[in-house]
Amino acid sequence: MNTPLIIGIHGLANKPPKDQLSKWWQTSIEEGLEKNESVSNSKFDFEMIYWADQLYKNPLHQDDNFHFDALYNTEPYVEAETGALKSKKDGFLDALAAKSIDLAGETLDSLKERFGFNSFADAFLGKLLRDLDLYYQNADTRSSLRNTLTQSLKANEGRKIMLIAHSMGSIIAYDAITLLGKEKPDFRVDHFVTIGSPLGLPHVKGKIIEEFVHRGSENERVRTPTVVRSNWTNFADRKDPVALDVHLSDDYGVNKGGIICDDDLVHNDYRIKKSGGNEADKNPHKSYGYLRTPEFSKLMKRFLE
Repeated sequence: MNTPLIIGIHGLANKPPKDQLSKWWQTSIEEGLEKNESVSNSKFDFEMIYWADQLYKNPLHQDDNFHFDALYNTEPYVEAETGALKSKKDGFLDALAAKSIDLAGETLDSLKERFGFNSFADAFLGKLLRDLDLYYQNADTRSSLRNTLTQSLKANEGRKIMLIAHSMGSIIAYDAITLLGKEKPDFRVDHFVTIGSPLGLPHVKGKIIEEFVHRGSENERVRTPTVVRSNWTNFADRKDPVALDVHLSDDYGVNKGGIICDDDLVHNDYRIKKSGGNEADKNPHKSYGYLRTPEFSKLMKRFLE
């Protein structure tokens, strides 16, 4: 097949049903391509790697008659407001922060205090900790989540593939393709894209080192998985509480093919109006916002060409 394949793997916490989530991801990508790059009717296949059903009994729903229900989805896909899709210009302060931020050895509490997180961030970090605990403490769950992605990749071997991993999905993706590279050294993922990723957290890097880095080897540093053949791009919004370390290139070294992570700061525009009012709730961690940023759209256009 000549049509490029986009494989997406979602992030932490419960999600709407697979078909709905898949549609919203595709719509977000297409919205960004059309508004940012004037590309309409883009041709690509899309597959959603859905793992929420392995951790949650029932998905989120959109029934307004039960808006008070705990499973009511308060953050569906909504089209970007006019003028909201803006490029993030990296400036002097961003470059300075990239050199000064070192999260190694810091606890989550100290990080929260250091970055001045509010209750909004606390809620996200609490969900992250819960899902990370399930992932790292249960070997069967960890293996099952990885295999969900691995089987899809194997079934599409030989195709031009972009793997987009959001939030905790980037941890699952990193682990899965690292193992895939050991099993099938010639496998190819053309472009690996992480959005709102916690891969820079000391706890996460420690777990990766513990499992994959051979002590006493020439390179004891975590690195880009070998199956990534062209690019690894990491998109992060500085206000995203899950992407605490927005510069993964300092943490993950080059792979044998010479590929290293390319960090790109973006402005995640996602917001949804509160019912009965004009104010809007912002969520700089939301996947839909990342998938339509001008920087992501430019990357996607180049990949599809």
